[in-house]
Amino acid sequence: MGIRRGLGIGLLAVAIVGAIAAPNTYYLFLLAMIAITTMVGVGLNVLIGLSGQVSIGHAGFFAIGAYTGSLIITKAGWNFWLALGLAGITAAVTGVALAAPALRVTGPYLAMVTIAFGIIVERVLIEWVSLTGGFGGISVPKPSLLGLQPSLRLVVVLAIACAALAVVTFTFLKQHSWGKAFQAVKDDEIAAVSVGLNVLQIRVVAFAISAALTGIAGVFFASAVGFISPDSFTFYRSILFLLVVILGGLNTAEGAIFGAVILVVLPEFLHDFADYQLIVFGSLLILTLWIAPNGLVSLFTDRFKRTAPVYPLSTPPSDIPALIGHHQERSRLEVSQAGIRFGGLQALQNVDLTAEPGTITAVIGPNGAGKTTLLNLISGFYRTQSGNITLGTIDLTNQSSLAIAHAGVTRTFQSTRLFNSLSVLDNLRAARFSRKLGNPLTALMGIGRLRQPEKNLLELLAFVGYQGNVYLEAANLPFVDRRLVEIARALATSPQVLLLDEPAAGLSSEDKKSLAKLIRRIASTGIKVILIEHDMELVMSLSDRVLVLDSGQLICAGEPKLVQQDERVLAAYLGVSDLSLPRSTHPEPNPVLQIQNLVSGYGSLQVLDQISLTVNTGELVAVIGANGTGKSTLLKSICGLLQPWSGDVKFAGTDLRKIPAHHMTDQGIVLVPEGRQIFTELSVYDNIRLGAYRRHDQEAIQADIQAVLKRFPRLQERQHQRAGLLSGGEQQMLAIARGLMARPKVLLLDEPSLGLAPKLVSALYETLAELRDEGMTILLVDQMAKLALSVADYAYLLEGGRIIQSGSATEMQQDPTIAHAYLGG
Repeated sequence: MGIRRGLGIGLLAVAIVGAIAAPNTYYLFLLAMIAITTMVGVGLNVLIGLSGQVSIGHAGFFAIGAYTGSLIITKAGWNFWLALGLAGITAAVTGVALAAPALRVTGPYLAMVTIAFGIIVERVLIEWVSLTGGFGGISVPKPSLLGLQPSLRLVVVLAIACAALAVVTFTFLKQHSWGKAFQAVKDDEIAAVSVGLNVLQIRVVAFAISAALTGIAGVFFASAVGFISPDSFTFYRSILFLLVVILGGLNTAEGAIFGAVILVVLPEFLHDFADYQLIVFGSLLILTLWIAPNGLVSLFTDRFKRTAPVYPLSTPPSDIPALIGHHQERSRLEVSQAGIRFGGLQALQNVDLTAEPGTITAVIGPNGAGKTTLLNLISGFYRTQSGNITLGTIDLTNQSSLAIAHAGVTRTFQSTRLFNSLSVLDNLRAARFSRKLGNPLTALMGIGRLRQPEKNLLELLAFVGYQGNVYLEAANLPFVDRRLVEIARALATSPQVLLLDEPAAGLSSEDKKSLAKLIRRIASTGIKVILIEHDMELVMSLSDRVLVLDSGQLICAGEPKLVQQDERVLAAYLGVSDLSLPRSTHPEPNPVLQIQNLVSGYGSLQVLDQISLTVNTGELVAVIGANGTGKSTLLKSICGLLQPWSGDVKFAGTDLRKIPAHHMTDQGIVLVPEGRQIFTELSVYDNIRLGAYRRHDQEAIQADIQAVLKRFPRLQERQHQRAGLLSGGEQQMLAIARGLMARPKVLLLDEPSLGLAPKLVSALYETLAELRDEGMTILLVDQMAKLALSVADYAYLLEGGRIIQSGSATEMQQDPTIAHAYLGG
């Protein structure tokens, strides 16, 4: 017998003995309230701890249960047990009725809906006097059992037994596929939908279970107190219920007990200080969140979380796992003339794609080409506005993402989206059983609990190359294993189509080789693989067919070698520059920005590796490279938006690593970010004015505003318009103008040509040449190599987070290494 189970049985025995031996009604009432509050705490823990939905109106369900049970007993003459069951059903139905519309909102909006619900219930109890008695209330008799005399002691024993049963059912539910589904939805709703979980259904079931347990607790409350009135079901009680689960511990069976004991017993010690109870509760809550964010019970239960490690097979199975190999159909995926527009932006236009069984189709293109948009259309996260998508005889056009997942289309994400609170094994279970969760009532009874690791899931983990403990929490996985587990989770749905969005991002060379072998093995099972990837060596060596997108249009499709030689593809990646913007004279070398051995990344993902570069005063230095090579990460690491892991970043002898990002403009470092990131609700003038936020020379600021407006006549014409109404090119001008207002000593430009029409790009780069010739120091990041080199003095080429080539812009324009870095070969 486990330690926790033994302690639970012991605690139950002590509680029952205490109820039988209690010397007076005072102690009996305390025990009753602990048991009743525990039931409500368990119900709230299902809702908040498991499914992540916050309710601040549970006193409403508590009241519905109490009044339903009391009216059935007193007016219909039914016995206690029938009243108890009907009260639970009534509360559950009310929970469903509230949840179905309410759960279309999330976060604070959902909390506000539940607050309104609780207030409405309270007002109904007050106003509907003919039914509820208003403040006159209802007197409720004690129940009888097995011929025993009705008494408070009997109510307490029954309440303790039901509270213990509620705790056990919570444990059962957590171990069931329903519990895994609740937690998956809480962790990541988008990923949950991608593996076929019905998010709305799961949340409604969580609300129903929570409401039913709370309603049942309300019946016991009415019987224990013997009298109910509206002032027992106020907003204050909802807050106390919420405190029970927060103080005790979310997502733990014991947390409800622990929280109930604190919230029931503590006020008794503060009886003489009733006016200060809220102060004590508030202080206790703050202290708990500081010492034990997961609740006080976590200080003890964490010591018992010792599950013997289980590992996949020591060597990958030679055969295709039955979970994916036995479900393949010889049908093709076809995308025909697909298109979608976001406002004035045509993100995709007339795109065709065909994926045959057992093949790998790669979709490539420069940043902003529409690659991920295409994947979102196929997987249903976006709806096509034109064209058709079919899988064999199944029409997927404009189907919901859930329906498409059930049809056999699954995906991974550019940034891994695992269910972090679940183990590796439970991530796969959530996907494997997404379409057959079973009956939630059987889950509460412990039927169908997930205990021993399923052999087919262990085989699947071995197939993808995961070798760690399957009980390890996903949040603690190293980056490489997160990629593998996410692929395994997608395969656990037995898909027909697998969409991979940049699976090699952040992987080492050796890990990429292993990933390539894995993708080829997946395709060999008959699955249709569609791959988005920026590592061109991987794409060209792995793919059967490559599609190239540029500005939402399909510009080339065919075998890898054909694509590599296509002039349109080269132009899309390198840019076509007929600009002649050379500098007549070059400044003397005078280093102002020096970066040495810079290593940086996001979380556990390393992006930059030993980057060293120098920018001299008055120079325009370009950093070029394909999308995903770390260019934007470099700029973020320089200006403090991303803290470097190691290395030096010095500006005029000052260590920039020690300066907060919001003080960078004081040093003269100004970033014009990728995607412009203007303040869309403010006017053009106010956007420009905010660029001088940390300046205090008001007269000079006004002169600078007039100067930048003169430099950008289009902005001068629209200075009083809302910035969100500007075109893409005008917004880019505005972002640069805003940056110039800080009087930068070094201007950092991140992908300024992204998404602009060719004429606008030419005008933009002419402006950059003017700034360069005026002596401004600029560090320019742009994927369009030819454009960047047309204005640069010196350039660095990034690949895989490393600088692989550098030299003067003239030298780099003739270097074949650039084309190889962009398209492989």
